[in-house]
Amino acid sequence: MGFFDFMTEDIAIDLGTANTLIIHNDKVVIDSPSIVARDRISGKIIAVGKEANMMQGKTHENIKTIRPLKDGVIADFDASEKMISMFIKSIPALKKRMFTPALRMVVCIPSGITEVEMRAVKESCERVNGKEVYLIHEPMAAAIGIGIDIMQPKGNMIVDIGGGTTEIAVIALGGIVCDKSVKIAGDVFTNDIVYYMRTQHNLFVGESTAEKIKITIGAATEDLETPPDDMSVQGRDLLTGKPKQVEVSFREIAKALDKSIQRIEDAVMETLSQTPPELAADIYNTGIYLAGGGSMLRGLDKRISQKTDLPVYIAEDPLRAVVRGTGMALKNIQKFKSILIK
Repeated sequence: MGFFDFMTEDIAIDLGTANTLIIHNDKVVIDSPSIVARDRISGKIIAVGKEANMMQGKTHENIKTIRPLKDGVIADFDASEKMISMFIKSIPALKKRMFTPALRMVVCIPSGITEVEMRAVKESCERVNGKEVYLIHEPMAAAIGIGIDIMQPKGNMIVDIGGGTTEIAVIALGGIVCDKSVKIAGDVFTNDIVYYMRTQHNLFVGESTAEKIKITIGAATEDLETPPDDMSVQGRDLLTGKPKQVEVSFREIAKALDKSIQRIEDAVMETLSQTPPELAADIYNTGIYLAGGGSMLRGLDKRISQKTDLPVYIAEDPLRAVVRGTGMALKNIQKFKSILIK
């Protein structure tokens, strides 16, 4: 171990549309919304993560909240780089260092990403002192995080529903055999709810409120075994302009999300139809694994299971499956060399 190794720190990053997670020394040290608040006049970033998230929908004209990633891809280069840099600087163990150490990083990317987008991620990381940067595809990382031995000659199907994209992949022998990436995921669900509240209740709600509705009473089907209680939602009445409150049930949200969930189901069916027969036989036995925040939508597993006639399992702690897998790949870079993109 040379002097350089002593100076190098290993970190794994799941750069998500909705949340960014970072693992350092086998611990999740950052788990924050991927959002930054910028002062329009000076151009300075005034807050990132949770702090910036609280400002969302509540800013005046001199402050703008930006989500630097769209559909799992860097949309605002400058903001994303500052965000990554501020997250890394706030890692407790690195705060004590006098200068930022050289970093060895494994970063997770969506499977439908282009070369140009991949380069943007890499360059962002190199600018924040990433000396060795490896990329890993999201479904791969999710599979490793769920605990699947991906090097086996056995087919496994992963459906990872994030904020910006849903990644569906069949994995065998350490590679992605067939995959599909659709831009229908958590953010679309949230927008569906905003639209539903506006058209059905004449109530204008913001993104943060819609997100809260989704988490509190969101459902993928109307027949739940243990349905959540109705929720009181506050917003602005579109007719009178006055603030008002309405009661909303999970059934309504299931209706609001129905079309988007159908499109995810269709993508799953399409991927299954492209799967080679030997792997399809494996999947018949192993079932489908769900990961990502979207997999926590009540009744979604049941609904996909009914559609595909296959058993569906939700990863434990689905929000962190991808970053866990990314962290495991970082620990065994030699073992996973074949799936990491240098």
